Amino acid sequence: MTDHLPTFDRVIPLIVYRDIEAAHQFLVEVFGVRPGLLHRDGEETVVHGEVDLGGTAIWMHRVTPEFDLTSPEGLPGASGGLVVFVDDVDAHYEHACARGACIEGAPRDQPYGQREYGALDSEGHRWWFATPT
Repeated sequence: MTDHLPTFDRVIPLIVYRDIEAAHQFLVEVFGVRPGLLHRDGEETVVHGEVDLGGTAIWMHRVTPEFDLTSPEGLPGASGGLVVFVDDVDAHYEHACARGACIEGAPRDQPYGQREYGALDSEGHRWWFATPT
């Protein structure tokens, strides 16, 4: 007997931030992502944000104890991150460095066929930027 699974349409990564508005600005200015929506509550606090990477939306969720969601700030380690392919990883690295990104290492050729570098965003989420070699 074969179960029929639904067809997947798309995946939207969700990243949790304490300060969505500041993180949104950082991602746009430092990492060069396209800005998206910022949703505010009745008190004008940003409660949801979006950015776009080459047609893939990333949702920015607020820290919420009721759902046990937190930012990596102050945590002892990371459980994952995002790998983003760019057309020129060295130029992206220079751009991010010039704007004060916390860089984890300069671009290097990897044995798995890409040149990449790692960086942290404004709240400590790990991002790797890469170009296939």
